Parts: sequence; structure tokens; C-alpha cells
Amino acid sequence: MTRKATIRRGAEVLWEEPPAHFGAYSKMLIRPENADTGLMDFRISSYQPKGFVAPHKHSIQEQIYYILEGEGLMEIEGERTVVQPYTVIHIPPGVSHGIYNTGMIDLKFIVVTTPPDDSIE
Repeated sequence: MTRKATIRRGAEVLWEEPPAHFGAYSKMLIRPENADTGLMDFRISSYQPKGFVAPHKHSIQEQIYYILEGEGLMEIEGERTVVQPYTVIHIPPGVSHGIYNTGMIDLKFIVVTTPPDDSIE
């Protein structure tokens, strides 16, 4: 079986507001629906001031967040920490987490999730 590589420009992908996200938008750049992957979800997210996703957990997925612009609060297991550009966050499966834009400009960050299942508990 031959696998197919993907090259995609960000402007080719529409912004979406995922379920349970508020003022929080993502471009789903690499997912099983648009690329030859069954192992990952790669997206860029932009949360407007006051935008957030409330604390939740994923049963089998792990995630990495990488902050590009803006500032906000990352909540992990009830503890909130300020995040700014160049901050990296690793979230193992089963760990409660949420992120809030408490800054004055959009909070932009990359999210890598594996496996790419979207379930939120």
C-alpha cells in the first residue's frame, strides 16, 4: 500500500469552532479526514480575548500545545499557570485540562493530538 504525503497551506483550510469551545477557533490542518493519517491531529488554534475551552479530559489521547502568540491561562488538574509564546504543554491521557485567553490579543497555538479522536469527557 502506497502512502500519500500532504502539503497544505493554512489559507486553504477554514476556521472552525469545535464543540464545547467558546470564542475559540481552529484550522484542522492534518486529520484523517483530509490527509493520509490515522495517528494524529495537527491544528492551529486562535482564541479571541475571553475565548476558552473548559476543563475536560481525553480517555486515550495525549496532546501537546505550543503557544505562538498572546497569553492566557492553562488549567491542569485545577491548577492555572500563565502561558506565553514558546511555552510547550504536554497533557497525558486522563488529565483534566482547559485553556483560557485572559490577554488583550488573540491567543494562538499549535495543538498535536494522538490518536485523532475528538471525544471530550
